[in-house]
Amino acid sequence: MTINRRNFLKNTALTGSALGLGFYFAGKETVLAKVGQVKELELNPYILIDTAGKITLMNPRPDMGQGTYQSMAMLLAEELEVDINEVHILMTDGKQKYGSQLSGGSSSVRVHWEPLRKAGATARTLLIRAAAQTWQVSEEECYASNAKVYHKPSAKSLAYSELVEKAEKLEIPKEVKIKDKKDFKIVGKAMPRQDIPMKVDGSAIFGMDVKVPGMLYASIERPNAIIGKIASLDDSAAKAVNGVKQVVKSSRFVFMQQAETVAVIATNYYAALQGRKALKVTWDCGEHAKFSSQAYFDKMKAIASQEGIKHEEKGNFAEAFKTSAQTLTADYETPFLAHASMETECCVVSMATDPQAPIQCEIWAPVQGADWLLGDLQRALQIPPDKVKIHVTFLGGAFGRKAFYDFIVEAALLSKQMQAPIKLIWTREDDITQGPFRPAMLSRMSGGIDKNGNITAFEHKIVGGSIQNQWGGLQKDKADEWAMEAVSPEKDSPYAIPNYKISYAHAETKVPLLWWRSVYSSTNAFGHESFVDELAHLGKKDPMNYRIELFKDAPRFEAVLKLLAEKSKWNEKLPKNKARGVAIARSFESICAHVVEVEKTKDGIKINKVTSVIDCGMYVNPDTVRGQTEGNIVMGLTAAIKDGITFENGVVQQRNFDTYRVLRLQETPEIEVHIIENNEHPGGVGEPGLPPIAPALTNAVFALTGKRIRKLPFALDEV
Repeated sequence: MTINRRNFLKNTALTGSALGLGFYFAGKETVLAKVGQVKELELNPYILIDTAGKITLMNPRPDMGQGTYQSMAMLLAEELEVDINEVHILMTDGKQKYGSQLSGGSSSVRVHWEPLRKAGATARTLLIRAAAQTWQVSEEECYASNAKVYHKPSAKSLAYSELVEKAEKLEIPKEVKIKDKKDFKIVGKAMPRQDIPMKVDGSAIFGMDVKVPGMLYASIERPNAIIGKIASLDDSAAKAVNGVKQVVKSSRFVFMQQAETVAVIATNYYAALQGRKALKVTWDCGEHAKFSSQAYFDKMKAIASQEGIKHEEKGNFAEAFKTSAQTLTADYETPFLAHASMETECCVVSMATDPQAPIQCEIWAPVQGADWLLGDLQRALQIPPDKVKIHVTFLGGAFGRKAFYDFIVEAALLSKQMQAPIKLIWTREDDITQGPFRPAMLSRMSGGIDKNGNITAFEHKIVGGSIQNQWGGLQKDKADEWAMEAVSPEKDSPYAIPNYKISYAHAETKVPLLWWRSVYSSTNAFGHESFVDELAHLGKKDPMNYRIELFKDAPRFEAVLKLLAEKSKWNEKLPKNKARGVAIARSFESICAHVVEVEKTKDGIKINKVTSVIDCGMYVNPDTVRGQTEGNIVMGLTAAIKDGITFENGVVQQRNFDTYRVLRLQETPEIEVHIIENNEHPGGVGEPGLPPIAPALTNAVFALTGKRIRKLPFALDEV
């Protein structure tokens, strides 16, 4: 092959800028393979080393801001003995060989803690074995460091690039030794993230940035009540917009429901959007146009009065409640919420025009799980996984929304119709009004105390919609196990309460529901931890000490609260215009607790400070743990004091950030995060900081004002 210097530089420059994202440009593989005869060899699915010295680590968990771009590579680099700053990182593409590739459920580190380290250790073992065979010495005399293998007695060394061809031919060892925590050089250390400079200077590629040759833009008008049919359509004004190529009818699949839609296709996004605004469409949304969020809460309250489906119980709640010295029952309400990530849903999809083409569907998109996307495409479009090619970009936020691929199926249908690549962009209004949403939930809490203020009976009845049932998978006589998060007396809330009952009641809704950051933990913990506080005050007990005593048989919970009491100076008296509140929750295998300090001012209540303690077991990067906890606090406070999603006549009343507000910088309190050090298996960090923040805040408001907040959101200046 002949290639001039100019084209070589052009191709390799494109390659260099795209390596971190797994993009593939025409000619890239050929250039890399043939210029200088460089070979790239796969020691295992996650580690590729070429003979020129480049090391590529495959990241199986998409990065939506939670730090997986670095953390997955750190796990591999730790055992591979390479400098994390000297490797290339590529996103995996959904292929089965990479295993689970979903960023969700705060699962990335806790699921890959051992598998990725073992992958790194396996590659290191093969390279050491190759060096030992080259030198004809014992493997025990060799060690790896900084992408080289050294022979201890002679100090000879060979670079990984010199060994990879031989190592790649060796038999994979059945067992490898991974490091003890005390020997970590990378994992557990605070390190700058490699993706931050790219995100600051604009070189990072998000879904919104993608452009491919010949692509057209699409903007889609959807039913105002989410699910509906086209009653009438006048597209003449839309077609007259300069740049608009076509107006087509299409579909959006939302779980087991289907909505008719109208797509405007244009040569640029502005034209597509202006064409969409010029459409005259009326919708027939049937029963969906009758939905009201207020009526739905009334329905949930009625259901809460009925016997729920028992999910978990110890002792005899009914008998203990009947014989308690004092009893209390209260309802706690949490609203529907939109995900509202800064980057709305977007993608580029190219469907092949040739039915014999090896790749029938090529996708560039910010998705949380390429492997799940392959499954969805197979079900929705009957495309076999081996006929799909996925390029995963950075995600500008997601919070569960970009693990649902309706927007990609929309674009694929349009690409097939138009026989051209389609770039689909949802507007902010689409994102907020079309869902899916976090479920609106009601917690019916009942409890009793004895004459000494000790809890004798405690019931949490969870009432609301089932995400699981959106796929038709919920049995009528079974509780939705997903909806039971953060309150299990055996695992997530092991308070030493003798009679403890958790039950569930399903409140059917056609509103599309989906995971939202911390899923049901955010709704359940609000009622759960607020009610523990109510019982503490009913029994004239200090809320912090009350919880510590109730966790006497749960040492990790007890340790979190004791450190929190110390760091928040809980026992130091505050002036009359200030107060503190506390809450704790375990979710995604991590325990997090907050103390919120509030102050009464002439303008209402001000949140001064949040002190947090998190026990997430062993971790990869403490800076990420702190950053994610801070992000959870901000998002949780937003959900508590800003806006929920409300429906009237089936239509969402909030449309953009003027009516669906987020916490502003000047409103954000001082945040102080402390991490418990131990040798426990890693838990999640992307979500566990969110569930306890709302109850910690409302408990603080009660301590300050005597007013108990049982419904979210609420306005600080109206308490």
